[in-house]
Amino acid sequence: MKVEFQTVDVFTDQQFGGNPVAVIPDARGLSESQMQAIANEFNLAETTFVLPPADRAHTARVRIFTPRAEMPFAGHPNVGTAFVLAHQETVCDAAFDREHMVFEEIAGLVRMTIEVVGGAVVGAALAAPQPFRVIRNVEAALIARACSLDTDEISIRRHPPCLASCGAPFVFAEVRDREALRRAQPRTDVFMERLPRDEITGIHLYVEQAEAGAEIQSRMFAPLHGVFEDPATGSANVALIGLLAHLRPEPSSRLECLIGQGIDLGRPSLLRAVAEKRDGVVVSTRIGGGCKPVMSGRIDLR
Repeated sequence: MKVEFQTVDVFTDQQFGGNPVAVIPDARGLSESQMQAIANEFNLAETTFVLPPADRAHTARVRIFTPRAEMPFAGHPNVGTAFVLAHQETVCDAAFDREHMVFEEIAGLVRMTIEVVGGAVVGAALAAPQPFRVIRNVEAALIARACSLDTDEISIRRHPPCLASCGAPFVFAEVRDREALRRAQPRTDVFMERLPRDEITGIHLYVEQAEAGAEIQSRMFAPLHGVFEDPATGSANVALIGLLAHLRPEPSSRLECLIGQGIDLGRPSLLRAVAEKRDGVVVSTRIGGGCKPVMSGRIDLR
């Protein structure tokens, strides 16, 4: 069996920046175990597998795997997958709308909008499949220990560390300054002991500081998913913009910002985040960015 693939760098305007994703644009015939094995072989943060949708009104069913497990939803894999499909005439032999796509995923429907400049496809943006919600607070001392920081380097001036989600649950913690963010390193032993993979995708640290064209800098650790650190995490940052909108005092507002990630990994990423809040409730969150194709090839399954 021969399986075609493409890789794309996501949330960047240049090759070898952003976050790479491998896309299997036609995964018909692959078993779940084969999908997991292929994701482990690529050893990227995620690999996506495109299948025919259950509902023909939608574009595709998209399955997303880290090297260790399937994800209910993820950001850069959806953006990269939409970018790849936008260059095709069909999806699994079916005609489709190449400007607006709807992906069926475990977390729900993910609506994609293709970004075009001068007639060329340059990126994509997604609307989160679930409303923003805070699940529970988490001890600052635990998050500090999990990230090799001192407890006083976790800022609680606006909010304590909290588990929140727009389709994938992350712990969000604001750090004291950019230096604390730079020094953070995940401790797998603490994750294994206190932050189980089936409850928490990873820890997303952030600080409000202008750098490299972004207003906020962030880092995400998910070692139990085989992702020691992620260069750009759309599913976390789409919830982060929801959290920041949720914390604002205005009952109704629109919050837009540019979020930087991956700088300390040498893979600078830029994510465009938007949240809408009405009558005290965050009603929508979006994340988007640019893409650059890198590789294409074939997997020979025997």
